Amino acid sequence: MPLATLIKSIQDIMRKDVGVDGDAQRISQICWLLFMKIFDDKEQEWELTVKDYKSPLQSRFRWSNWAKNPEGITGEELIDFVNNDLFPSLKGLATKAGVTPHGRVVGSVFEDAYNYMKSGTLLRQVINTIEEDVDFNASGDRHLFNDIYEKILSDLQSAGNAGEYYTPRAVTQFIVDIINPQLGEKILDPACGTGGFLTCTIEHLKQQIKTPEDNKSMQESIHGVEKKPLPHMLAITNMMLHGVEVPSNIRHDNTLSRPLKDYGPKDRVDVIITNPPFGGMEEDGIEKNFLKKYQTRETADLFMALIMHLLKHDTGRAAVVLPDGFLFGEGVKTTLKRELLEEFNLHTILRLPKGVFAPYTSIATNVLFFEKGGPTKDVWFFEHPYPEGYKSYSRSKPLTIAEFDLEKNWWGGAERKGRKTTEHAWKISAKALAERNYNLDCKNPHAIEVNHRDPEELMAEYQQIVHQLEAAQQALKAELMACLGTTKA
Repeated sequence: MPLATLIKSIQDIMRKDVGVDGDAQRISQICWLLFMKIFDDKEQEWELTVKDYKSPLQSRFRWSNWAKNPEGITGEELIDFVNNDLFPSLKGLATKAGVTPHGRVVGSVFEDAYNYMKSGTLLRQVINTIEEDVDFNASGDRHLFNDIYEKILSDLQSAGNAGEYYTPRAVTQFIVDIINPQLGEKILDPACGTGGFLTCTIEHLKQQIKTPEDNKSMQESIHGVEKKPLPHMLAITNMMLHGVEVPSNIRHDNTLSRPLKDYGPKDRVDVIITNPPFGGMEEDGIEKNFLKKYQTRETADLFMALIMHLLKHDTGRAAVVLPDGFLFGEGVKTTLKRELLEEFNLHTILRLPKGVFAPYTSIATNVLFFEKGGPTKDVWFFEHPYPEGYKSYSRSKPLTIAEFDLEKNWWGGAERKGRKTTEHAWKISAKALAERNYNLDCKNPHAIEVNHRDPEELMAEYQQIVHQLEAAQQALKAELMACLGTTKA
């Protein structure tokens, strides 16, 4: 069954259920069912590949024992089993003593999950549809999750909240290519959403793996935190399908809820790649976890303070997606930007055009690339152009990774050697930026400036054109009348 048809048929069944209210609940319901199915498929694989593997689930709670049989339990018996047996047991794994790492992962996923369906008959129909059409142990179907993931994100956007954890694939790919994480480095996304940056990093690191120890090192080096239950569940699932057998480093938590002073040397990381939520406000009290100079309730600013704190001295590097508002904002933003220039090497700001995140948001965004151990001498700006003929991006015409060849050819490799000023690239000294009160919203000096002129002058010119047009129409009418042999009355 085609993917769109599969998801639609599941949603159509759920719409008949009185307990499921709206897209967000339908998506959440689909996600926990898919997780159970995928975890079961992975367990069958681990029983063959992992020595002495033991399931953290009681036998009767494994998908293959309660869901797989299309003639299995249904109706009130199924709802009773799910609500009163399955969910309490899975949630309990989050805190139960002696639970295996696999069990901890399941517990973290189900900690805030909920079964919204009230009809066991309809739930059985949904389960049977998933069981009939998806086999994540089949190599062809393994890629299906990426498509399901995109479809779920699309539906979440309709529900009004996908923009909080969606970064276009082309942007994540380019950032990972440029940052170039290496095996053995500790890599963090402190606001990982559904895990786009981390899965991209995994694929990048896989090319460096030569031994089983390398593979183990890769799995241990990936770290992410996501506070919302649904994207966290998707991130965990995404990790497992990309070969991270026990994604216990993907925590269900709010990174900002831990006091900054509690982060010690062992918490520092080599690489941070992230798109922190912007435009949001943290709950009262979160800002008290930060030094007074950073205290604000604005989420993106707090994340920037944390990112700067967590990078390892001299070796730490980061790429952070931020809106234009951060570049020209004042207050805490000015403090952060001053420190970025004085204590870090803020070497590049990639200015992305509007529509890159369409249809999730039209806000213009930037990627700040910086390294611990400054100060900054010059900041290079690169303005990404639209492809020829484009006025914006859209769902049907998204940004593509091939477009970033322009930046890659200009970048100058790992040492950023030989960079040149072009129609898209220019540099400004840190001194000049300090004189601008750390306003980093610098326009492309090579862009053709459009002079919109004075409105009164434009109106006078418009009226003159209208008069000329009327005169031309009258003259044309007279000519036509003359040709037809008619005289004016």
